[in-house]
Amino acid sequence: MAPNALLTPVQVGSIELKNRVGMSALTRNRAPETYPTDLIKEYYVQRASAGLIVSEGILITRQGTEWPHAPGIWDDKHVAGWKNITDAVHAAGGRMYAQLWHVGRVAHPDAPEQKLAGTPVYAPSAISARGGKFRHIPGTPGYVTPTAIDDPWKIIAQFKHAAINAKKAGFDGVELHGANGYLIAQFLDSTANKRTDEWGGSIENRSRFGLEVLKVLKEVFGPDVAVKLSPAGGYNDVGMPLQETLDTFSYFITEADKLNLSYIVLVRYTTGFDIEIDGVHRSTKHDVLESYRRLIKNSKVFVNAEVTPELGEKLISEGKVDGIFIGFNYITHPDLVERITHGKPLDNIPDIKHLQTNKDSGDWATGFTDYPRAVY
Repeated sequence: MAPNALLTPVQVGSIELKNRVGMSALTRNRAPETYPTDLIKEYYVQRASAGLIVSEGILITRQGTEWPHAPGIWDDKHVAGWKNITDAVHAAGGRMYAQLWHVGRVAHPDAPEQKLAGTPVYAPSAISARGGKFRHIPGTPGYVTPTAIDDPWKIIAQFKHAAINAKKAGFDGVELHGANGYLIAQFLDSTANKRTDEWGGSIENRSRFGLEVLKVLKEVFGPDVAVKLSPAGGYNDVGMPLQETLDTFSYFITEADKLNLSYIVLVRYTTGFDIEIDGVHRSTKHDVLESYRRLIKNSKVFVNAEVTPELGEKLISEGKVDGIFIGFNYITHPDLVERITHGKPLDNIPDIKHLQTNKDSGDWATGFTDYPRAVY
């Protein structure tokens, strides 16, 4: 029987991964006042058999997100907290990237963290996303009209500062969160970006922000910079007509690949991200691997979203991808790679109630670090 292609090593940037099963970024909402803890360390160490762990989205600056306990990386206390985690993951034989995150227009001015920041909710243009539900704000409001960023270079500088801190914190690399309707995607998307300066209008101008962010990240991390993209859109009210989507992401991916990134991860279309607004599905449904894989020549290619180990092995064996990222099944199976290795089922029952948590929920370990390993 041929060895499982998922379990073979692969070179990604400057490091060799021991297997091709990545743990994707998963917001778990357990960083009190934005600071990572020993409980979060335990969670990641449990999953250190992954070829690569990508951290939950780490906010590059204080923002009023829908996630009141998402972690940050803008000060020395953050650096120390993350260094505690990366040291432990490395000691357990793992590798770990930081996912750098700015949510743009899907923050809220009344959220405690945004008030503390003392800054507006920034976006490419003063166009509100539709939807949203801020459960930690009285009245559970939705999204609001943001403030157009006067000078995008200010935000690019914040991304560089975050990368410098991630380097100090011992991360092996950084993944730019360019997916799911957050700031990078907002600049790319013509429904969210109506700027008339060099940051909007044409595909080249809408792509500029994300590409310039990638360039400053490379100034810090060299070959160990990646980007996550979800061309099918939908989530957080982004999405363009099909041809414009194909043209925009073909250009962006081609230009990003010229930067010799460690990998590009493509998020496949899934019904879970295809939100419905006014009775209309928001995603632009198309096969992202079929549409963009051929454009990537210098970076490794990973795929994410409802990718099973069986599908991953098939795609790798066929040479279509270099590896996969698994999300939800990594929440529920800390020993996911061991289960693949030994042919064990992924049969832990998800604790849906405790996927996320809030300050009043008591024991934050529940539904976080208490999923059982299989018997080997």
